[in-house]
Amino acid sequence: MPSKMATVDFQKCHPDQCGDGKCPAVAACPRHLIRQEDPYDPPMMNPSICQGCRDCARACPLGAISITEI
Repeated sequence: MPSKMATVDFQKCHPDQCGDGKCPAVAACPRHLIRQEDPYDPPMMNPSICQGCRDCARACPLGAISITEI
C-alpha cells in the first residue's frame, strides 16, 4: 500500500500573505509535524512521519502544500 506525505512548494509559499505571517497549515496538522520557527518564516515539515491526512493542504490558502505518494 503506497504511503502519502505532505510537501511544501516554496515557490508558492509566501507566509507574508497569511494572517500575521503565521502559516495556517501549522495549526491544522493534528500530529504537529509542521513547524514555523518565527512568523513570516516558511513552514518546515517532518515528512518521514507524515500520514498524508491532507489537513495541512486544505488549510493552506495559497495551495502551497500538496500530498504526494511515496
